[in-house]
Amino acid sequence: MKTLLLAMAWTLTAGTLPATGFAEGAKPTDTAKPADTAKPADTAKPAEGAAAASTVAVPATQKTGPQRVQVVTSQGNFTIELNAERAPLTVASFLKYVDQGQYTHTLIHRVIANFVIQGGGYDTDYHLKPAATKTFNESGNGLTNSRGTVGLARSAEPHSGDCQFYVNIGDNNALDPSQARWGYAVFGKIVDGMDVVDHIANRATGPKGPIKEDSPLEPVIIERIERVASP
Repeated sequence: MKTLLLAMAWTLTAGTLPATGFAEGAKPTDTAKPADTAKPADTAKPAEGAAAASTVAVPATQKTGPQRVQVVTSQGNFTIELNAERAPLTVASFLKYVDQGQYTHTLIHRVIANFVIQGGGYDTDYHLKPAATKTFNESGNGLTNSRGTVGLARSAEPHSGDCQFYVNIGDNNALDPSQARWGYAVFGKIVDGMDVVDHIANRATGPKGPIKEDSPLEPVIIERIERVASP
C-alpha cells in the first residue's frame, strides 16, 4: 500500500525514470509498491562517494547564513528556509536554478499523502525540462527526512540530483543514509505554508501525461520560486 512507503527500496528519482517520478527497486515501470525482493537501488556505500565527486558538476561555495525562498503555486504559497551550512552544494545549486527561472511554470508532478510531494522538473505540458547541473550527494550532513523538510530528488545513481525537489509530508527515516546505502539529501525546511503543502498532498491523483500514477488530476502549477528576505 502507498502508506507503507517507508520501505528501504523507495527511490526518489529526478532523471533516470522521468515517466514515473520516483520509485525504483522492483520494476522499472514502477507499480507504486515497495520492493521487498530486490536490493535497494542505490547500494553504494557513502565512503565510495569521494571517487564520484570529480565527475559531478558542483556549484561554487556561498555564504552560509539563513536564506529563504517562496514557492508560489496555483494552490497557495509556501516558504523554504535553506540550510547552506549543512548542505552548501545543494543549496547553491538550487538557488542557481531559482535565479535562472528553472522553476517558473513547472509542476508538482508527484503527490503521495503521508509521504512526499515532488516537483520542479516538468513543465505544464508534462515535458521534462533540461537540467544540466548535477549535485554531489550531501545526505550525510546530519539533516533527516522528517516532516516538513525539503530534499533533493535523484535517480538510483547517488550523485544524480539536479533541479527536482520534494517535501516530506511524514517522517521518512527510510530516505536517510545508512552505512549500506546513500540517502536523499535534505537541504531545507518549510517555515511557512505547511498547510498549503498538506492541501496539495491530499489532492486526488492518477496518471497524467508521462506520469503513470500519483500525479494530481488537477495540475498543481509552480508559478515561480523567488528569493525572499529572512527575518
